[in-house]
Amino acid sequence: MTKDWLAHPLMRNLPLDSEVYFDAQLEVLRRKSFLKKVYQDLYIEMTSWLPQVDGFIFELGSGAGFIEKILPKVIKTDVIFHSGLHIIMDAICPPLMDSSISALLFLDVFHHIPDADQFLQQANRVLKVGGRIIMVEPWVSDWSKKVYPLLHREPLDYQAQEWRFASSGAVSSANQALPWMVFQRDRSLFERKFPQFHLMKIQPMLPFRYLLSGGFSSRFGFPSFLYSTVKAFENLFEKHINDWAMFALIVLEKVR
Repeated sequence: MTKDWLAHPLMRNLPLDSEVYFDAQLEVLRRKSFLKKVYQDLYIEMTSWLPQVDGFIFELGSGAGFIEKILPKVIKTDVIFHSGLHIIMDAICPPLMDSSISALLFLDVFHHIPDADQFLQQANRVLKVGGRIIMVEPWVSDWSKKVYPLLHREPLDYQAQEWRFASSGAVSSANQALPWMVFQRDRSLFERKFPQFHLMKIQPMLPFRYLLSGGFSSRFGFPSFLYSTVKAFENLFEKHINDWAMFALIVLEKVR
């Protein structure tokens, strides 16, 4: 009932795996300046990790995002058609040539991929040596364990044993704990299975900013003039960010 009451009028009862869902997200993002500032900061942080290797740069699961404003040469993709895309493409079966990509970027996408093993195998195939996977994803912390189940429709199953889950749709199926499982909890397993990748960076982040933006699904959200204040307040939690993070920046580099 709490989630239904908080739901944004433009997003309520929309079919998740549909073009209309993304169109509604675009309108929500246009109206929510605080949320737009969160996205802008994340895009700037992500693009700061781009490699020096020449090659195509793809964004997976572009959704309602606007990374092209920060990185004009990016190729935007998604599995469901909606405005602003260059290519319709499935991340676990990409129709891309071997060793042709310098970077794969995505925001809130990895935890929707139903088979992390298959995705990482394909990413290894298409990336050049020195190429990178750069993502921002939900993260498991003492704080997020409390917040996500209360306010978010997607499951946070951090006790799942496998890196895959049954999929009923690109958006409707997810496990928000998947990035934490693969790159934190099961890091030694990841390194054994994928020695081609070096885990360059895991930076837990955003204990409050996204939450206070209201995201796409909530009718509420802080006004944009408070953004700098909230950002400064978050800095007070830097020493204990592992306990408070709701997201993490994760950077992988293909080393061989």
